[in-house]
Formats: sequence, C-alpha cells, structure tokens
Amino acid sequence: MSDADKGGNAEQESLADEWGAALSEQGAEGGGGDNMAAEWATMLDSQTNFDEVESGVDRLLTQDEIDSMLGFSVGEMGAGGRAGIRAIVDSGTISYERLPMLEIIFERMVRHLSTSLRNFFNDNVEVTLDAIRSVRFGDYVNSIPLPAMIAVFKAEEWDNFGLVTVESNLTYAVLDTMLGGKRSSTAIRHDGRPFTTIEMNLLKRMIGVVLTDAETAFKPLAGVTFKVDRIETNPRFATISRPANAAIRVDLRLDMEGRGGSLQVLLPYATIEPVRELLLESFMGEKIGRDPIWESHLATEIYQSSAPIEAVLHQERMPLSRIMKLDVGDTLIFDARPDRFVTLRCGDFCVTEGRVGRVDDKIAIQTVAPIRRSKTTMSSFDVASSQRPGAAR
Repeated sequence: MSDADKGGNAEQESLADEWGAALSEQGAEGGGGDNMAAEWATMLDSQTNFDEVESGVDRLLTQDEIDSMLGFSVGEMGAGGRAGIRAIVDSGTISYERLPMLEIIFERMVRHLSTSLRNFFNDNVEVTLDAIRSVRFGDYVNSIPLPAMIAVFKAEEWDNFGLVTVESNLTYAVLDTMLGGKRSSTAIRHDGRPFTTIEMNLLKRMIGVVLTDAETAFKPLAGVTFKVDRIETNPRFATISRPANAAIRVDLRLDMEGRGGSLQVLLPYATIEPVRELLLESFMGEKIGRDPIWESHLATEIYQSSAPIEAVLHQERMPLSRIMKLDVGDTLIFDARPDRFVTLRCGDFCVTEGRVGRVDDKIAIQTVAPIRRSKTTMSSFDVASSQRPGAAR
C-alpha cells in the first residue's frame, strides 16, 4: 500500500473516532447515541475495505477465456464451428430483399426444362427446384466441388454475366446418357481426369437448352438473351464479380432413372438490377395502389371540364419605367401583320396556332396546327413557372 493510501486510511480512522466521541457525548445527554455511533463506524470501515479492493489489481482473463471470446477455441475450430467475434466477422450469411417474381420465373423454368431435357436426352428426366438463396460470390466459388463444369453466360440486354455450374455427378451422368451408356443405379466412378473437347461441347449443348428455357421463363417479365461466353473447369477462371458481392443461387436437381446430379444457376444482383423492380412484384402485372374505377371516373370528369383559351395577337417586352409613364391616349405599336398567325394559350401553355377571321358578327379563329401535347411533369412545370421572369402584354 502506498503512503498516500496509508494517509487516507489514517484520516478516515481519526474522523471515525471524532464522530464516535461526539455521538457518545450526545448519547450521554439524550440516550441512544451508542447505536448510531456503531453504525457510522461500520459504514466507514466498509468504505475503507472497498477502497482497498478498488486500489488493488483486478482479475485478468485467462488465455482460454480470451480465445473463447474471440472465437479461436481449439475445440470449436476442430469441430468446424465458429463462435464469438470471429463468427461475426467471418459470417457468410447475408440477407437481402425477397424477390417473389424470381421464384415464379424459376418454377416456370423447371416446367420447361422437364420437357426440353426429355426431348434432348430421349429419356425420362425429372427436374426439381431445391432452393433459391442469397450467397456471396466468393463463398460460392470456393464451395464448388471439383471436378465441375462451369459455363459463363452473358445476359445481352442487361449487359452482365451469370454462371451455370454442372457438378461432377451430373456431368458424368449426362455424358454417359448422350454417348449411349447403359442404365445403371450404381454410382459412376470419377477418374479425376480433365474433360476432353468433345465432352465439353456435349455439355455446352445441354447448357444451351437450360439457358433457352431460362429465356422463355423470363420473357413474360422482360425479354433477355442468354448466350454462352465460355466454358471453364477452374472456378478461379470463372470470376465474374467481386468476392464480397451478393448473388442469387438457384439449385436444380436432375434425375434420370437413378442417375443425375445438381445443376446451379448463379445470377449476381448486379445482373438482375435492370429488372429488380419487376422482380419485387408478387404476380405478373401487379400494380400496387392503383384503382381503375377511380382512374376511369377521373378521366371522365377531366374530359368534361372546361378550360379558358386566350388568343394572343402579339407579345412584347418593355421596361417597367416605360410602363409607369403610360397615360391615357398613348399608342403602343405592335409588330403584327394581318396574315400572321395567332397563338392560342391555355394558361401559360401554348395549345396551337390559328388565323383570325369573322363568322357572322363574331370574331373567330381557324386552327392551322395540331394541338400540342405537353410532356412536362408537374414538378418541372412548377420550377419553370417560379423561374420565369415577369412579362408585360
């Protein structure tokens, strides 16, 4: 204990003695002071003990507790689990907005594929949709089991790319079926050799059928053309996005009488961004917040409404000082000829032009140009009206 702490404790003890003596004198006079003095002494002793504990050294965490908090525990790492801060940092689970229309499109694609692949293989093929999930592109590339066939395709209208991954089980099953292999329920042995050019071309034909049905499924929503750009067997060469970018992963299962495997379609969010608003709809043609009955009523009322039309013979700007000097009898000379067209205006909008004439005893205007339809929005119209300088007519 330091000298300062000893001095503080001595001061507190002397203060307790003084309070005790004062309370004892008060108790001798009025009675009941002994108990109060004892309580004050106990409180001061407790405060002294607390100060001693507080000035001491706190308990330090052990290395095992630190590893457990950070998520570097040996037992958890061996079991493949993650915990603590590491689980937060290395979390690959991402949550993005649901795209209901995308589920409908791929269900439609599965129905088309069941027919197209049956005609392509001349064999029974069952196509099922396993899952649609959001993943990070880097995590997906690292999780592709090898050997695998990866097709990089381009969405022409959206100007971006996607992936079609054919896993090894499905790859050998497709090659065996297309090359006339016997039907067998036993698993096909993978020899681990690289795919030949013939095998890659055969797989490319099947991937072309898949992309064609994908185009058909997207057609009611937005027309798009999927074109195979290249075929890769190394996932590192099929990089089409940054590792941290999000993507939609669609898992399809193909079964051909005991043979088959998984086929995955990967669409980065950047690829489907041009049609994201359409994919947020719950069904085709969804228009949230619109009432057709009210629209029809409003259109009828607008069609029957009246609007004042002004015929402007001439318009001229002049300084305000000259306008203030005008007196009764002054003449303003307009630069207008009898054969000049008159502008018809509705408010500040120019509707059309016409020629001045007379019908019986009334002045008439014959239109000489079609009615101009405004393409100005209300917001830009308000801005233009507020910025327009005043003019005298």
